[in-house]
This record gives sequence, C-alpha cells and structure tokens, in this order.
Amino acid sequence: MSFDLVLFGGTGDLAWRKLMPALFQAFRHGSLPEGGRIIGVGRDDHSDDQYRSLIQSRFDQVELSKRPSADEFNRFAQLLHFVRMDLSQPDDYPHLAHMLKSRNADTVVMYVATAPSLFTSVCEHLAAVGLNTPNTRVVLEKPLGHDLASNRAINEAVRRVLSEDQIFRIDHYLGKPSVQNLFALRFGNSLFEPLWRRETIANIQITIAEDIGVEKRGAFYDTTGALRDMVQNHALQLLCAIGMEPPINAHADAIRDEKLKVLRSLAPWTAQTLSQHVVRGQYTAGTIAGTPQVGYRNEAGVSSNSSTETFVALRTEILNWRWAGVPFYIRTGKRLAGRDAHIVVNFRPTPHPIFPTPAGCANRLVINLQPKDGLELHLLAHGSSNRLTPTGWGQQPLSPVQLDLDFDTRFGTERVGAYERLLLDVIAGHLNLFVRSDEQEAAWRWVEPILASWQTDHKEPRPYAAGTWGPSASSAMIARDGFCWGEES
Repeated sequence: MSFDLVLFGGTGDLAWRKLMPALFQAFRHGSLPEGGRIIGVGRDDHSDDQYRSLIQSRFDQVELSKRPSADEFNRFAQLLHFVRMDLSQPDDYPHLAHMLKSRNADTVVMYVATAPSLFTSVCEHLAAVGLNTPNTRVVLEKPLGHDLASNRAINEAVRRVLSEDQIFRIDHYLGKPSVQNLFALRFGNSLFEPLWRRETIANIQITIAEDIGVEKRGAFYDTTGALRDMVQNHALQLLCAIGMEPPINAHADAIRDEKLKVLRSLAPWTAQTLSQHVVRGQYTAGTIAGTPQVGYRNEAGVSSNSSTETFVALRTEILNWRWAGVPFYIRTGKRLAGRDAHIVVNFRPTPHPIFPTPAGCANRLVINLQPKDGLELHLLAHGSSNRLTPTGWGQQPLSPVQLDLDFDTRFGTERVGAYERLLLDVIAGHLNLFVRSDEQEAAWRWVEPILASWQTDHKEPRPYAAGTWGPSASSAMIARDGFCWGEES
C-alpha cells in the first residue's frame, strides 16, 4: 500500500521530538508500509537534502537505543521530502496538490501539528485544491480548542470538508502500550469483571505526575494550564477506560460509544462541589533530585503575576448503577516529586475480618503507565513460621504482599511506542485509539464549569514547592472521604 504522510509543522518541536523518531522506529521494525513518502511542510526554504540533514541532526537528542545508524538513516532518509509553505496563504497549496496528485498514493495522511488556530483554515485550503478525497485522512493534535465553543467550531469546520471517519483526533495516551493493556485487562480476562463495581471497589485514583516544568513551552502553557493540557483529554480518557461498560465488540464506534456514556454520566458540578472537590495549585521554587528549581512565575515566557494552574486535583463520580457512590480522584501536575502515571483501584476491606490486619492495608490493583509499565496486585498473606506462639494461628497478623507483573520484562522494552502505534493506525485507517468529536465535546462540557468558576474566583492557585506532591489541600480533599493518595498510604 503506497502512502503519502504530509507533516504540517515539519520543522517543529513535535515533529523532530516525537513524530520522526516514531516513524523511524516503524521503518526499523519493518511495519511502515513500503512505497511511502514523508513530506515535511514548513516556512523554511529547505531542499530535500537540507531537510534530511536537519532531521538527522535532531536524532542526536533521541535516546540512544532509538537513534539510527548512518546506514539506517540513509535508507530512511529516502522517504523524506520537504515543501516550503505558508499555511495561511491559499496560493501555497496548489503546489502541494500537484505533488500529491501526480503520484496518486493509496492513502494520503495530513498530520496537522500546528497551532489549533490553523486547523480550520488548513482543512479549508486543502479542500479548495481538491485534497479532501476519500483516501485522505487528517490528524489533529491536541489541544483541539480552548473551550467548548472553539472545539465545536473547529469540529464543525473540519466536518464540512471531511467525513467523521477521515478525522483522527489524536490523544497519545491512548497509544501507550500500558493503556492498551488496560483494555486487555478489563475485556480480555474474566478475573476482575465480577469485582469491577461499587460493591467491591472503595475508590479509584488516577495520577499523572511530571517532575519537569514547562520547559520551552512557557508562553503556550500560561494560556492553557493543567486542566486543559491534561485533565480534559488524557485523564478523562483514562477514566473512561476504567469506568466504561464492556463494548459489544472491538470496533471503533462500539468502544467510543461506551466512553461517551461515561463522560455523559459524570456528576455535574455545583457551587458546593466546585469549592470542595477541585484543588488548583501552582509550583513555587523548590528542589528536585538535589537540583534547585525556580517557581512557575520565574519560568521563561510566563507572566510574573500568572494565575495559571500547574496542578489540579479533583473528585468526581460516575452516576450509574455500576459506580454510584464510588469516588474517582484525578491528580496531575508539573514539578512534582516524581514522573509517575498510574491508576490505583482500591478495594473495600473484607466485610468480616477474622485475622488481625495492619492499619490501612487493603487489597488494591495498581496499573502503572509510566515510567514503569505493568500491574501490581497488593494482597494480604499469612507469613509462615515454625515457632510456637502463645496466640493461636488465627491471631497472627497478616502481612502485605505484592504480585508484580512488569510488562517490559515480560514482553521486552522494544515494544511499539505510542506515536508509532497511532501513526501506523492512521495509515491503516484504524480509528479505535482516536477520539470522536462527541467525546471531545462531552469532555469540554464537563470541565467548563471549573474554568468558569476560576474566572470569577479571584483566589490565587494554592502554592506548592517544586519536588512535592502538590498543595496540602489535595490531601485534605481526599481525606474528607476517609482515603489518602497512594504515596501517603
């Protein structure tokens, strides 16, 4: 199958940091279909050879195991081409159209790795030169809009020139092997399904923690914040994967229908829950791994009096029969104590304990997403002893034990990465791991009351020192329900 992959923003940060390494890995693994071209698009006046040299120099910043040898890159480079374009100028599109139509590839992928403000005009200009044919697929990067209205406007504009099954709204968390294993855990095994409900689960916690700051994205992040950057998309997609009902099959729309039901079932916000169940924070100066870190307001590109949140913790519920009364906690932030993404499913204690049990110990399932990829099942067990004790066997306390499945150890570290998986799925036309427009709108509709409350509430985000787990109010929020975050247990 021949394909052309056109990368708008071909010299940008996402292109060289994520997309080109992912495409090279697909090439190295032999999974990239033969007969393909990768066409970078940007304002710079590069020849094909100059573009290839630029991409090769960027590979020096990729982790060592994923860098190509000279021979590997020379072979991969034959796929790379460059077209100079100003995406805001309609007169620049006919040349691209001629280049693509003269080859007439089986599949044409337009990857729009640009500012969201260009999504609409790029799609309209492509349609104007006849590049919205049935074999065209368009990939849209997040954030898809700044709020519900802008998200809806982008989706409506794109759907005027493309059908829904030609639009691939990417959320790279859905491409992570660990998230795909989350679906496999739930719907490929019968072990947990009878327990996956309110009668046996006490609470569920989703944590996406980063130890880095805003890096070179200060100006962008200062107009975005953690709620838009992480909660509205990644965190809610994880919540859907945990909370959704089993789909009737593994087809894209069957899966996305069930995720949409979860989003529509999230408890609506009230003035009381907004004040009690949402915590926003902003990091101040601190230390991580012995290295001093500046506060958020001292980062490059950030306003000196910024009220943008770098941390969000919240509590919600799914209002249906399976989950009624079970709190779901979401927590995400920058400059936290570690880089760690995981989901903790805390089970209820036994209804009638007959053994002494250490305080705070209960069964839990930990689904590790990064940097470790695997499952931990925390149980209580009776330690063997050959010593006689004055107490009977039933009076000896149980001890916590852990069953640990490390997917990297079991399946190897050279598994398909998130962007590699998603790019291959786009070329193949598989929509299962992409987000439908009504999902996005439902997610925006749910977070908008939080954004609105922050606009009218003149309180500053709660400060937390870099290198900690966020504001103390986050721990207080979950403690009101009698629970604690995973690292506090």
